[in-house]
Amino acid sequence: MRIAQAFLAGVMAFSAGAALADPSPAHVGAASSAASVTKKAQPTHGTKAQAVAMVRRVEESFKKNGALATFKAISDPSSKAFHEGDLYPFVFTFKGICVAHGALPALVGKNLDGLKDPDGRYVIKDSARVALKGGGWYDYKWPDPKTHTIVNKSSYIQKLGTHYFVGVGIYRLPHAS
Repeated sequence: MRIAQAFLAGVMAFSAGAALADPSPAHVGAASSAASVTKKAQPTHGTKAQAVAMVRRVEESFKKNGALATFKAISDPSSKAFHEGDLYPFVFTFKGICVAHGALPALVGKNLDGLKDPDGRYVIKDSARVALKGGGWYDYKWPDPKTHTIVNKSSYIQKLGTHYFVGVGIYRLPHAS
């Protein structure tokens, strides 16, 4: 398993009530060689403008098609409107329940309210606060699908209806030297 896969495995374990896994190299298993053999072409990184535009598409779909149809489309990887390179939306209730996730549909129905990133930030709780304060950008750490390492990520967060918030994140890569 790669570092990012270990972190995501920790997210899945956390959602089942276990502690978040340590994403350090010591916890990376022997499956990494098998994973590298089946490695797919890596996506390009999205921009802030693309992230905001995707949040707007979610808002439009929510108003036009309703919550259930929008959430189903977000969690369906064949839905091009909600899957662009490494950009995807995620939608949570203000109580921390995932109702749609473009990259990890297995999270749908899970309460991630207490999920912390490697720096101890409450990713879902803090995102909900951003949405309730009018929306904006929220910074945290998350696995990068290109490098399979934990990197800085910024998500554009907005309130969605009265019970939900939506976010779309971009990876903030260091400048090449």
